[in-house]
Amino acid sequence: VQLQASGGGLVQAGGSLRLSCTASGRTFRDNAIGWYRQAPGKRRELVASISSSGRLNYVDSVKGRFVISRDNAKNTVFLQMNSLKSEDTATYYCNLYGSLVAWGQGTLVTVSS
Repeated sequence: VQLQASGGGLVQAGGSLRLSCTASGRTFRDNAIGWYRQAPGKRRELVASISSSGRLNYVDSVKGRFVISRDNAKNTVFLQMNSLKSEDTATYYCNLYGSLVAWGQGTLVTVSS
């Protein structure tokens, strides 16, 4: 199974984007899901995670700006990104949290200053 991220694009600093994560062929309502990102020349990092019960976790650099949420009826996990900064520029991926599966293509977020 692969989880697919979408919703990226080009945005000015201070702007907002909402990313979506979906999976075909399976439901992940019982799984924790993580949003990850990888900037050019850097290692992939976990940005935010949400457990099956709704427990949230964020990396310090996005706290207060990003919000992760899930809609189990739509089998979708969202990442609302506000007050974007140039350092948020990266390819964003979603995956199971704690038991990674094959990575999808990700979605590119470019924040212009």
